[in-house]
Amino acid sequence: MPVSGALERYWVKPGSKADLDKIDGGEKVLFKGDKEDYAAQFEVLRDELQELQKKLYAQNKHRILVVMQAMDTGGKDGCIKHVFSRIDPQGIHVRSFKKPSEDEMSYDYLWRVHSKVPHRGQLVIFNRSHYEDVIAVRVKKIFPDAVWKRRQRHIVEFERMLAEEGTTIVKIFLHISKDEQKKRLQSRLDDPVKHWKINPDDLVDRAHWDEFMGAYADVMEKTSTEFAPWYIVPANRKWYRNLCVARIMLDTLKKLNMEYPPINWDPQTLRIED
Repeated sequence: MPVSGALERYWVKPGSKADLDKIDGGEKVLFKGDKEDYAAQFEVLRDELQELQKKLYAQNKHRILVVMQAMDTGGKDGCIKHVFSRIDPQGIHVRSFKKPSEDEMSYDYLWRVHSKVPHRGQLVIFNRSHYEDVIAVRVKKIFPDAVWKRRQRHIVEFERMLAEEGTTIVKIFLHISKDEQKKRLQSRLDDPVKHWKINPDDLVDRAHWDEFMGAYADVMEKTSTEFAPWYIVPANRKWYRNLCVARIMLDTLKKLNMEYPPINWDPQTLRIED
């Protein structure tokens, strides 16, 4: 279920357009103050998120799947690190999906994804996801158009099944501008410590920026649903990105009305002996 309130601004409503060219990756309109005021606001949000995750784990009823997508240097790793840093490691897992192995390719493309979805009481983050099997396949022309077009339909039904079986799905696209990506790529080239973060293929993908933007917009328009909504979060400003993602997660978890499980015994009757 999508969030309500101010962050509805970033929700891709089912049936609406997702024109990424018209979305400013550098905006910061939903939070008062600037980067200097970020820390205090963010601490409050992370404390609330930590408490809700404790209830999620203790209640052992709900499943939470967060899908995180972005262009190269979009900030997925940093966002996950900062927003979810206080979550109990027992209750959270980050799953990354790189180029499929030969073994994985011998199955259907959703096989490796389905095995990584959360079980009850768990929050799982997909750092890249099954959407790569649409976006990359489309832009790089790995398969004919008919393949990625039918995959969009498959994914909607896959996510519908997960939702109907009790998984709450949130999909987030961290949206940076092309100029911001250039700055971040250059920073990696200039700093030897960051060289491991860059791949020459990143520059090849950058040359197809417009095609990627079109593919992402189309897939979000086709797959943003009431049960698996997409949010386009402006991500040029890392602090603002973190605030928005934390707020989306809080609003989503609050809607589940979670409580700690009741006990069937009286704590007053127990004594801890010396």
